[in-house]
Amino acid sequence: MSVLAFDLGASSGRALIGQLKDRTIRVEEIHRFPNEPVQIGGRLHWDILRLFHELKQGLLRTKASGIQVESLGIDSWAVDFGLLDQRGELMANPFHYRDSHTDGVMEKVFETVPAQAIFAKTGIQFLSFNTIYQLAAIRQSRPYLLQEASRLLMIPDLLRYWLTGEMANEFTNATTTQLFNPSLQRWDPELLNSLHLPSHLFEQVVHPGTETGALRAAITGELGLPKMKVYTVAEHDTASAVVAVPALERSFAYLSCGTWSLMGTEVAQPVIHDRARELNFTNEGGAYGTYRLLKNIMGLWILQECQRTWQRQGLLYSYPELVMMSEAEPAFSCFINPDDPLFLPAGDMPQRIAAYARRTGQQVPQSPGAIVRCIMESLALQYRHVLECTEELSNQRFSGLHMVGGGIHNETLCQWTASAIGKPVWAGPAEGSAIGNMAVQWIASGELSDIWEARALIRDSFPVTIYEPADREAWENAFGRFCQITKSTTYI
Repeated sequence: MSVLAFDLGASSGRALIGQLKDRTIRVEEIHRFPNEPVQIGGRLHWDILRLFHELKQGLLRTKASGIQVESLGIDSWAVDFGLLDQRGELMANPFHYRDSHTDGVMEKVFETVPAQAIFAKTGIQFLSFNTIYQLAAIRQSRPYLLQEASRLLMIPDLLRYWLTGEMANEFTNATTTQLFNPSLQRWDPELLNSLHLPSHLFEQVVHPGTETGALRAAITGELGLPKMKVYTVAEHDTASAVVAVPALERSFAYLSCGTWSLMGTEVAQPVIHDRARELNFTNEGGAYGTYRLLKNIMGLWILQECQRTWQRQGLLYSYPELVMMSEAEPAFSCFINPDDPLFLPAGDMPQRIAAYARRTGQQVPQSPGAIVRCIMESLALQYRHVLECTEELSNQRFSGLHMVGGGIHNETLCQWTASAIGKPVWAGPAEGSAIGNMAVQWIASGELSDIWEARALIRDSFPVTIYEPADREAWENAFGRFCQITKSTTYI
């Protein structure tokens, strides 16, 4: 059985066909496209109509491939959304989570509902761009949007609605809004009421693997396609990536590594108590009755922004060149806390790293290679810190770390991560989100029995590279300095 996965990341999107044949999964990328935000009027938005156009191009290329695809699913980043009017039409372009309209809003929300109460209800970490704070910002500056809106749809919900004409909020993305109560298994009415958010915007939540219609006649007619089933998959891309973790044990730790890094473990029930809130961990919905106890880490975004800054200066380094240059620099010369708010917005990241180094009394890295080494070593050491916190909160001890996602192509980062955590890293598959998307479709259609059969099949179908720790004493000393400089044990 063949399925189509649309995997939308924060910088690019892809359409991939997955074929399940002879107990082997084969994946073919048939369409790739940039996902670039648009700056207009001082605001940063997603180009959502272009994304929908690219989905249709992916459908056309699927048709041209000659492969008969039975169904499709969409996964994407979390927290962002579109508001629909009474006619079901989009009222405004969705904000990009890095837009500044939420600056200071989270603290204002806490004046109405304390942080402790929000976490007790939702179990979700505090990030300034969470949906709850975006809606509070809209209510403050554009109240007419909420007054006239009839539905809120997360990004995959919205794109799926345009394909099928059916509206549904999917579970894994719904939980990231910080408005969904896992104990009640629905949107939290007290939070909505306290923040004066219209409850009719939020309807029943459906779980991954739910059939939500088929391609509408307007789409099949325009593109010359037969009807195709559309499923809700684990529509938060990290949730899909976790589905694809080729774990041998039921207890495992994962790192989904890309523009963002997300590290955690799979749990049967949310871990909601003061210690989890202090460490700013989250309990996002997973597939098949699970939750993802994890923490967001800024990830390779910092390196990507450095590369863009250097390109604007005429320094056209490729990604592999930057990694190679970093390897030639002295080790452990400078550290940053990747999760410092300084590094969240787009901009001149090398200058911000220099400012952070001066602020913390460190030697400022001068060359691109030294800057990249600082970023990558800091990420590896932050991974160790978060892994130890994950073990504490889940009351587990992990024998190693599964890394999935595009970041595993950075072999140096994989090796440094193994050395930093003092445990093996199992890297693969790179296409984790897309493969997890496909796996849920195959389970929904009855081709696979459950998530563990899917994981066994993924393990047998895709290579996993093992990285063993090295230079243990040097990395142990570096971790002590890193914690002292970055104050990684400071709670939020």
